[in-house]
Amino acid sequence: MDLIKYPQKFAKMIDHTNVNREATRIDIKRLCDDAKKYNFGCVCVNPSYINLALEQLKGSNVMVCTVIGFPFGANTSKIKFFETKDAVESGAGEVDMVMNIGLLKSELDENVKEDISGVMMAANGRTVKVIIETGLLSEKEKIRACKLVEEAGADFVKTSTGFGTSGATVEDVALLKETLGPNIGIKASGGIKNLQTALDMIEAGATRIGTSSGVKIMEELYQKYR
Repeated sequence: MDLIKYPQKFAKMIDHTNVNREATRIDIKRLCDDAKKYNFGCVCVNPSYINLALEQLKGSNVMVCTVIGFPFGANTSKIKFFETKDAVESGAGEVDMVMNIGLLKSELDENVKEDISGVMMAANGRTVKVIIETGLLSEKEKIRACKLVEEAGADFVKTSTGFGTSGATVEDVALLKETLGPNIGIKASGGIKNLQTALDMIEAGATRIGTSSGVKIMEELYQKYR
């Protein structure tokens, strides 16, 4: 399917995001207004803004996503569990957790899986995306990270927090696509600021796009195919 010809389907692939530390209530309200206007798949906000986002999105079908262990993933598994539990109780429908990269690089694979499994348990059926921060990993580590996410039963592998050394690349998305099975999604995130980049990521295998430039991307699409 040529997604550009179906802007509503394309919009549903976008996680409209503002997880900046300086984001204000006004910023989050604007984020939600944009999400309702374009009917994005979800907004992604820091945990302290879940309730505000839910209030602003009332009556729409836009989901609220939040981040867990953000942005380093170095919290204990117990903290990630309770952070997820609190997010779900607050009304989050999706969570994007950060993998413990230090444990991965230490080859403590079982600990990495347990970390993810705890979030999965606390999420209680909500969509869980695991950020593996591809810019910090070798190719072999990216492949191992994907396998661990898949074995833990998470729903998506996500490339980046947007606060790391680099964001999503077409090459990384293609590697994730090649590595993962058909039942797990790929969220490309970090540095996706225009329509062409988003389309390149989707062509490489991304099934979700995380971006703070959702409005700009949709405006480009409408201008190009008006």
